[in-house]
Amino acid sequence: MAHQYRSQDRLSPTGDTKDMDDIVTLLAPRLAYFAGVARTEHVTRAAQEMQVPQSTLSRAMVRLEQDLGVDLFARRGRTVSLTPAGRTFLASVERALAEVERAADEVRADADPATGKVAFGFLHTMGAETVPGLLHAFRADHPRVRFSLVQNYGEAMLEGLRAGELDLCLTSPVPDAPDLVARRLDEQKLRLVVPADHRLAARRRIRLAEAADEVFVTLESGYGLRRITDDLCQEAGFRPRVAFEGEEAETLRGLVAAGLGVALLPPPAVARPGVVELTVTAPRAVREIGVAWLDGHPDTPPVAAFKRFLLSKRGNLLPA
Repeated sequence: MAHQYRSQDRLSPTGDTKDMDDIVTLLAPRLAYFAGVARTEHVTRAAQEMQVPQSTLSRAMVRLEQDLGVDLFARRGRTVSLTPAGRTFLASVERALAEVERAADEVRADADPATGKVAFGFLHTMGAETVPGLLHAFRADHPRVRFSLVQNYGEAMLEGLRAGELDLCLTSPVPDAPDLVARRLDEQKLRLVVPADHRLAARRRIRLAEAADEVFVTLESGYGLRRITDDLCQEAGFRPRVAFEGEEAETLRGLVAAGLGVALLPPPAVARPGVVELTVTAPRAVREIGVAWLDGHPDTPPVAAFKRFLLSKRGNLLPA
């Protein structure tokens, strides 16, 4: 049977974005109605199953056919059967509705207080020890909450918050932006890391100005720790001569161990051979660690619980 097209099509098949938006706006509310009528092949029975007035259902199907410009049903009283066009349309509609149902199930599951999901970002330097310890402690009271973990540098995580990809992040420096909420949780001392055979390796403490003539290895521009390094060196009266830039603190430690420079770094989770870590006495060399989230963004129960947990760790976030 050839498809029977109506004389006045409502939708233009140009394929441009506005036309596609119009199609979705017009068709989406009627797709479930169409699937119900197609499944029962009876308007009255479908109306009863979906608990909508029969007149509403009948009008919706007529309008759907008008909007598409094609007959979806062959009618015999209250009984209907799908035309070839209707069968083609039904296959795609059922897939679309199944995908919507799957998405609804997924977001409901993610919001479940007991088994929901938290999208949590944190700095690479906190991945070896701090974050595993936090998650272990949190799951003592929330054993089935799931986590999507993202390690990245600070600015990338803030963009993840803004894009809705992250719920919370641990970052440094603590951001100050009008669209974000940030709370300082702790501070971490930074040390000057030098090769084990370096002229300063016998020292335990050092003023940063004493390293003004050294070659530095640092994180790349845009990383919070790089900004802190530049600021501390400026406060000490010099601009660091940077020989190597990287993305991981432990990679920088390896470069220091190889004799390629010195670096300002937070303490390692495990001591690394080949380097000596000196306490910086001046200027005060620390970085603040804070938690941030998008202002006005509603929290699911698991996110709210983990946020409360992190805020309870203020002053006690980092391992002793």
